[in-house]
Amino acid sequence: MMSELQSRYEQPRHQRARITAQPTRKAGGLVNLIGIEEHWTLASIDSALRASTGPVDDSLVLNEHGGMSRRLANIGADRIAEMDEQGVDMHVLSLAPPGTQGAGIPDAIALSRDANDTAAAAVSANPSRFRAMATLPLAAPGAAAAELERATKLGLTGVMAYGRVGEVLLDDPRFNDVWAVAERLQQPIFLHPQIPTTAVRDASYGGLGGAADLAIATFAWGWHLEAGTTALRLMAGGVLDRHPGLQLVLGHWGELLLFWHQRADSLARIAGVQRSITEYLRDNVWITASGMLDPALLQHALAITSIDRLVFSTDYPFQAPTHREIDAFLSAFPDDSARHAFTSGNARKLFHIGGPLP
Repeated sequence: MMSELQSRYEQPRHQRARITAQPTRKAGGLVNLIGIEEHWTLASIDSALRASTGPVDDSLVLNEHGGMSRRLANIGADRIAEMDEQGVDMHVLSLAPPGTQGAGIPDAIALSRDANDTAAAAVSANPSRFRAMATLPLAAPGAAAAELERATKLGLTGVMAYGRVGEVLLDDPRFNDVWAVAERLQQPIFLHPQIPTTAVRDASYGGLGGAADLAIATFAWGWHLEAGTTALRLMAGGVLDRHPGLQLVLGHWGELLLFWHQRADSLARIAGVQRSITEYLRDNVWITASGMLDPALLQHALAITSIDRLVFSTDYPFQAPTHREIDAFLSAFPDDSARHAFTSGNARKLFHIGGPLP
């Protein structure tokens, strides 16, 4: 299967920034770049997920293709060398899917602690190059809330979460304490795609054969419906009314919601929540590129939300935009102020990043 899959959801070169490159980063680093969706893995978590007595997440195979496992495992010098080649100054690290959400309760609690301790050590070793999001054992919501408190004290910033735990969706009331802690600590929740359930895959994503079944269920389509639906349910379920200060992050230019916000507004009216979906998107959601450096997607995002809600990311290591491709994309911004907000200003604000970058 792996020989049939190219780099996870990397765009063909001809579909990337279709504009003439105009240098925007000069010697001395006038434009800093902070990538906020930059993945890593921990061997103990990977082994535990593969050894699970329950269903094993088929998307784990995507972490093995083309040297991905080696690159995911490195949160030191080798990664920094790749960042330098791209001109990226800082990675906000987060576990690749499904994090610890595919593990049972005892394992999820222990593995989340290990991941957070490891991530904190990586940040401590290279504070000008790394920050890291917390990993939470959401299978045990009480423990997850406590771990978020602990991870914050370790210096981690933000949370990487996925759309459900087993069959339990994130808008379930059992997660209310987690959202309350995140709101109080001003820790944003990144809603990353997760592979659909077996039932959904059988009904909607099977029959193409081999690698195509996995591709359509994950990076080509299914992942993004899952993540967008998770965010939509948090809005329609009143989570953002109960926790108005809670901030969400969506990758891939909004996981389709920015293209469907007007239709989704009707759901808000029917659900009886306090604001429209469009208003939640503008007030509570930050949008990141996930390495999809297409000026058309940028322009659409700017038509729906504001520049102070857009954030740079490469989706390392699954996307690999070059220094030149990044510069070409950055030249599509209307002015230096907008470009600075996207490349580093908004990330500093959202993830509480202080201090100098290299």
